[in-house]
Amino acid sequence: MERFDAVVIGAGAAGMFCAAMAGQAGRRVLLLDNGKKPGRKILMSGGGRCNFTNLYVEPAAYLSQNRHFCKSALARYTQWDFIDLVGKHGIAWHEKTLGQLFCDDSAQQIVDMLVAECEKGGVVMRLRTEVLDVSRDEQGYTLQLNGESVSADNLVIASGGLSMPGLGASPFGYKIAEQFGLKVLPTRAGLVPFTLHKPLLEQLQTLSGVSVPSVITAEDGTVFRENLLFTHRGLSGPAVLQISSYWQPASSSRLTLLPECDLDAFLNEQRAAHPNQSLKNTLAMQLPKRW
Repeated sequence: MERFDAVVIGAGAAGMFCAAMAGQAGRRVLLLDNGKKPGRKILMSGGGRCNFTNLYVEPAAYLSQNRHFCKSALARYTQWDFIDLVGKHGIAWHEKTLGQLFCDDSAQQIVDMLVAECEKGGVVMRLRTEVLDVSRDEQGYTLQLNGESVSADNLVIASGGLSMPGLGASPFGYKIAEQFGLKVLPTRAGLVPFTLHKPLLEQLQTLSGVSVPSVITAEDGTVFRENLLFTHRGLSGPAVLQISSYWQPASSSRLTLLPECDLDAFLNEQRAAHPNQSLKNTLAMQLPKRW
């Protein structure tokens, strides 16, 4: 039975990076994934350009019952370290909005970079591999795979959550955590749009596809200042997707459109300057014409 210093399950962004760093630190690492290719979710991120980090990464931006949970990780490896790594691989990038960094070309560049870093660390990568069973004894971990067994001193579960089952997502990681006595909280969808009841939805149907600047505030005071998108089912866009992680059943959220505009002052100014202009044409100066 082949033995490794560490086995990492899941060849996504976290799994590949973990395996690469361990390999480059001198560990013998096996990286497993059930898919045909590594980094499948990476390829879909950022509209195919991969929003690979943010200039304003800080602990306060992370949701956790323990607000200190991510401080040590973010201190040991910062966004600037990753930006430097991207630069070493010759990947051109640009800032889109609010510090979000995207590849100029394609998300495939980030996947290729992570694969190259794994190769640099001598990581053994095995794709199309199912983990059938995991056990532990005083010697470490034993994994039953489809076709063989391997053992390791350390085991890393980087199989991700439940989103996008078509890309291999499954409850595997949660089951392993429970197997080894780790507490698993109930799961629910995150970064989701708001759906509206039929009466209000019908009133807003003509706005489907319209995006406007907004400020949205959760009941606990959390605020996001980004665009809001009207859809055929309700509200979406960056502002809504962000606030959905803070919204709780039966709680309220406050939405402000055109936050930079004092509407009363604007209307008074326009009425004085253009007394014969219709309200519709006046509002079209601030809002999309379909409003």
